[in-house]
Amino acid sequence: MTDPHTTELPAAGSKVPSPDHVQSLARGLAVIRAFDAEHPRRTLSDVAKATDLTRATARRFLLTLVDLGYVRGDGSLFWLTPRVLELGYSYLSSLSLPDVAGPHLESLAERVRESSSVSILDGDDVVYVARVPVSRIMTVSITIGTRFPAFATSMGRVLLAGLPPDRLDEYLQRVELTALTGKTITDTAALRDELDLVRAQGYCLVDQELEEGLRSIAAPIHDESGAVVAAANVSTQAARHSADAAREHLLPALLHATSAIEKDLYRVHSHSTDHKGHLHA
Repeated sequence: MTDPHTTELPAAGSKVPSPDHVQSLARGLAVIRAFDAEHPRRTLSDVAKATDLTRATARRFLLTLVDLGYVRGDGSLFWLTPRVLELGYSYLSSLSLPDVAGPHLESLAERVRESSSVSILDGDDVVYVARVPVSRIMTVSITIGTRFPAFATSMGRVLLAGLPPDRLDEYLQRVELTALTGKTITDTAALRDELDLVRAQGYCLVDQELEEGLRSIAAPIHDESGAVVAAANVSTQAARHSADAAREHLLPALLHATSAIEKDLYRVHSHSTDHKGHLHA
């Protein structure tokens, strides 16, 4: 017989519920999770067994979910409806570019063993919005929010190359091309030619123009319309990778990462707009 004054300890490995734990909500979610790819349709007994609920309790939850439109049944079997996807839409629609890009940057950095970043264009600067550092390669510490002049960085040139012609013309007319190293492009015509090349080849390699000893390679991130909305890069010490080695060894991994980011951004946007009632072909 259990002593009513004795606190029963949870089983080993189990999580102690917080004082704010709502058991009925937890049970309802457990009923939803009882359905999966291997068990798309379940009987009442199946659901009760999978969730450790009594048949009566499982039945109440199932019928409540039926009333709410998340489950359907035919008298003997129950299954989830597409409406259950709404439970994930709020999360998907709240994902930002850094949230989406982060896991892919981590994979990229691990694959090439170099630091990787994502930036956006803000005025005449690139602003870092996501970064996975592997080693410090610059005299200036790079963190989220760090800004650099767009014209002297690989990500900046990718973003500039993606601007509409009128906006690019405005930028080139106002920007002051200051020499940051002995290799920095400081001629407007030469920079325009470089941006034309970047646009044509789909990536940009900047060799020690921002800082001596720093070499970086960047590629665009497009939205579903094809517009360039961000850029990702891999940066390395010039002594570790020659320009040719960067193209051969770093670029393929970088392009794989930007493609994966684009697919996830499109998926997030599609889920968000579908939730608002729009249809996609």
